[in-house]
Amino acid sequence: MLRRRTRPDVVFRSVRSLHATARRRREPFDPNNVERASDEVDVCIVGGGPAGLSAAIRLKQLEQEKGRDVRVVVLEKGAEIGSHILSGAVIEPRALNELLPDWQSRPDHPLTQPTTHTSMRFLTSSSSFRIPQPPQMAKLGTYIVSLSRVTAWLGAIAEELGVEVYPGFAGASLVYAPDGRGVLGVRTNEVGLDRHGRMKDAFEPGMEFRARVTLLAEGAHGSLSKEAIRRFGLREGRDPQTYGIGVKEVWRVDPAQYRPGEVVHTMGWPLDYKTYGGGWSYHMADGLVSIGLVIGLDYENPYLSPYREFQRMKHHPYFRTLLSGNSTRIAYGARTLNEGGLQSVPKLNFPGGALIGCSAGFVNVPKIKGTHNAMKSGMLAAEAAYDALAAEPAADTPTDMRAYEAALRASWVHADLHEVRNVRPSFRTPLGLWGGLAYSGLDTLVFRGRTPWTFRNAARTSDAAHTRRAAECAPIAYPPFQPPLSTDLLTSVALTGTNHAEDQPCHLRVRRYRPEAAPVDAGAEDMRPAPEAFEEGPEVRREHVRVNAGEYAGLLGRACPAAVYEYVDDEGGAAEEKSSETESWGGKKLVINSQNCIHCKLCDIKVPTQDITWTVPEGGGGPKYSIT
Repeated sequence: MLRRRTRPDVVFRSVRSLHATARRRREPFDPNNVERASDEVDVCIVGGGPAGLSAAIRLKQLEQEKGRDVRVVVLEKGAEIGSHILSGAVIEPRALNELLPDWQSRPDHPLTQPTTHTSMRFLTSSSSFRIPQPPQMAKLGTYIVSLSRVTAWLGAIAEELGVEVYPGFAGASLVYAPDGRGVLGVRTNEVGLDRHGRMKDAFEPGMEFRARVTLLAEGAHGSLSKEAIRRFGLREGRDPQTYGIGVKEVWRVDPAQYRPGEVVHTMGWPLDYKTYGGGWSYHMADGLVSIGLVIGLDYENPYLSPYREFQRMKHHPYFRTLLSGNSTRIAYGARTLNEGGLQSVPKLNFPGGALIGCSAGFVNVPKIKGTHNAMKSGMLAAEAAYDALAAEPAADTPTDMRAYEAALRASWVHADLHEVRNVRPSFRTPLGLWGGLAYSGLDTLVFRGRTPWTFRNAARTSDAAHTRRAAECAPIAYPPFQPPLSTDLLTSVALTGTNHAEDQPCHLRVRRYRPEAAPVDAGAEDMRPAPEAFEEGPEVRREHVRVNAGEYAGLLGRACPAAVYEYVDDEGGAAEEKSSETESWGGKKLVINSQNCIHCKLCDIKVPTQDITWTVPEGGGGPKYSIT
């Protein structure tokens, strides 16, 4: 296969002259009337996280072992590798040991703090006591890390091996074969559009990476992964994915409170018995402590604020003592994580590509660990891709990646998830927290997953559908902030380094999708997938406000951990509510502060009306995590 190896930034410069006139006139951008640069690669990986980079590294290792060249490109929407990565994180190094057996001898590796002690505590409002922890959680041999730093380290190794890593390139859409029989690559986002979709002076069209294999490693609820799952019916016969929102901070604590290697997980307060979740404190290297709270997004009360619950948790005597003395908060962040387990893992391959890492959902919930499984999935996909590339298919024929699905089912990733498949679903019973604790204790300590049954989400209820109307719930009275222990949300968001160009199209779209077209039918004569059909505009936004502000007390205004959504008074809109052009309802309108977005994806998952669609902003925008 003949491949052009020109770097994308050089290609972009070569086509700038094609758009000079359009830029001067600020003409609306028409995606159907633009000449795009195109590059041909063997494997295009969307997402520079642990899964994507493990796949890239493994492909280059196979190149060295077997002698057949393979061109690998990694597209990362963050400004730098690691800048969009956030996790607890306590890493089980099983996959890393397989990928890089000599990692401990590398002088620059960031896994410098082994876990020395683990425990679990149950919190009441004023005290805490130790409770038994699942054996999966109690295992040592793990490392307390900044996953952002680990990812940056893996990125450097990938580049040393010859992987082309392009930070600031956001994968915006999939490129389909002419007959719709699969995926032939990825198109990156346009750069230099104003908020009205017109071309600015610095406009550059997105380019196409034509790939024989496309691996989606976007993390939980990725936009291209959602599209591939829908287009190819990958969730048929599988449960819906469910999620939690993790909110965390990193503190440099007083030396008197620092216990290197200590891992503590908490359950109970400040959450009620109906709400799944728990907190943590991880004593990292260099006097740093990671603390945080995960809340299942199947929570019912629209008045709940994950951020305020976390700030309240820090005032518990256990955390107040930990953060006392000469302690300083240095980082904040939030991200959704998969909680569905094995039942919610979709079919992993589609014609021309595959889902890896949290795009598929490999988190072991009782362990509260997923990095090891994500990395291993990337390695298995790389091995399947390398073998598949040996065949020389006809032009525009998507590569067959079915071997990856079979390899993962035979791997320790599947065994790891199968053992704990019933733990998280056990909390979704009328007994709530108490029933879940009782069952999960029995399952993890005695049964070890050997039960003949598997709990399924037979009703296919989404996290959003669990939300109750405000009239059925009691408002939550949160205590006032008490700096420096707890602070207002915008003060915390400032610690993320988040930045988006304000004059760009809003990447948080209020959309009402029409009934989904049938997935691609492998037996059909014409397999072209139907286009995404949706409506946008004032009427859609007005209906959003009517339901979400009128029936759910403006849930997103509390749920979003970055103050992106506000339902504000619209003094001029109340008199025009009968007009089809107004976006307000009941004197309220929706304001989206998209420049604050930290890419957590909560809005897309939790909004009761399911009419917020998260799309990629310009590459390089978003948070700039470095220690999370």
